[in-house]
Amino acid sequence: SPRMTDLLYLASQSPRRRQLLDQIGVRHELLLPGADEDAEGLEAVQPGEPPEAYCARVTAAKLDAALARRVARGLPQAPILCADTTVAVDDLILGKPADEADAARMLALMSGRTHRVITAVAVGDTAQQASAMSVSQVEFAALSAAQIERYIASREPFGKAGAYAIQSQAA
Repeated sequence: SPRMTDLLYLASQSPRRRQLLDQIGVRHELLLPGADEDAEGLEAVQPGEPPEAYCARVTAAKLDAALARRVARGLPQAPILCADTTVAVDDLILGKPADEADAARMLALMSGRTHRVITAVAVGDTAQQASAMSVSQVEFAALSAAQIERYIASREPFGKAGAYAIQSQAA
């Protein structure tokens, strides 16, 4: 019978994911990439890759990297949780904005349109792994240039796929 553990490793830098685990009472420790790992390289989009396939691939790659990291660091075995959220307008993947102009471009692109927010989750250890995906359709109201400018000035778009946080001001 599978042995339950009272610890989960979270291989994510997202404060929101830590907060969600805290809210449901899951004891967790962060298992973040070291300086020697190319964490950003994992997130490079392959030419012609559909957003859902991209999100699933990146999440699986994050889990593989985290499993290797746990072993390399000699940490006790426990399940590892990884996730990735991708924002897509049609087949265009919107990553984290590089700067204010990039954030403005993304927000203008989504203004008055429906886009997809794709979240893939993978959990596992060396013996077994499971994954799931959620795809939400999100419709943005038409945004004025002034609204976009104010939102960017709040600094909220940075570090977030598609330049916004659905659980925050953008809602």
